[in-house]
Amino acid sequence: MNTRERFRALMHFEPVDRTLKWELGSWAGTVRRWHLDGLPQNKEVPSWLSDGRSMIGEGAPLDPDSAEPLDAARRDTDIHDYFGLDQPMWRLPLNTYFCPPFEEEIIEDHGDWILHRNEFGVILKDRKDYSSLPSWVKTPVNSRDDWEQIKAERLQPSLADRMPANWSQWKTILKNRSFPLLLGGYPCGFYGTARFLLGEERVLTTFYDAPELLHDMMSYLAELLGTLYTQVLEEIDVDGCLIWEDMCYKDGPFISPAMFREFMLPGYKQVTECLSARGAKVILVDTDGNYWKLLPHFIEGGVNAFHPNEVNAGMDVVEIRKAFPKIALLGGLNK
Repeated sequence: MNTRERFRALMHFEPVDRTLKWELGSWAGTVRRWHLDGLPQNKEVPSWLSDGRSMIGEGAPLDPDSAEPLDAARRDTDIHDYFGLDQPMWRLPLNTYFCPPFEEEIIEDHGDWILHRNEFGVILKDRKDYSSLPSWVKTPVNSRDDWEQIKAERLQPSLADRMPANWSQWKTILKNRSFPLLLGGYPCGFYGTARFLLGEERVLTTFYDAPELLHDMMSYLAELLGTLYTQVLEEIDVDGCLIWEDMCYKDGPFISPAMFREFMLPGYKQVTECLSARGAKVILVDTDGNYWKLLPHFIEGGVNAFHPNEVNAGMDVVEIRKAFPKIALLGGLNK
């Protein structure tokens, strides 16, 4: 079996020769250290990639500008080759978020740290070596007017400028692929995207202070994703979709199951029904932390796979499988 066949069989509980051998990724500093410790070096870690940034393993977006179509500057190919890992899964180069993105810029330089705006419009206080998580200073939506402007200027449901200029070449490359191809990914979800729009604290208070704004966000995101996915799936088939949420911490979700059902469940049903009807059968949610309380509600929304299943947050894959025997699981290792 090739990697794509193996992935599809595993995700649908069909007979398979063996499981997949994948690694999500490694810190650039780890790869540099391993090179010093004897890891055969066939590819140098890019000098611009600081130790605290990641070398990508599985699930990377295809790089439309790469000289080698199925290579990425940040992929940990030396680790992949040394351990004989399977071909990675890739994500389709479809921009499902801001189009055009915000212009990245350094606003203030303070020596060891900078204040900068990223492509998602978030202003961050960040260490230059990226050795710790950044502090969020300001997000792109701070009022209903901001949201209406963002929708009009950067979230229109058209494929124009959302696909690489050489898309016709990509379609030829991907048509007879031997690896899994997924739609979606970071930062596109429902809670996950609202968090990037509003900020980590404001998104939580908005459920209470301005629920009508979150209702509109979730509804609009469902329409946007459904429309974009429908258009692209008329041109190419995919093996599934990755929905990025990161909406849980060590002891449970940031919102209640009742909130999930009110704000997120309708959008999940709309998007997953669109995907399933067009052959994208694997609906994989990426959320860190303990998502036990949300599990049945995700499933009702059409989700049938989860990762990373964090051990330290109590997500025991054996217990999940006992409770939900037809849910596919990736991860389950102490990361």
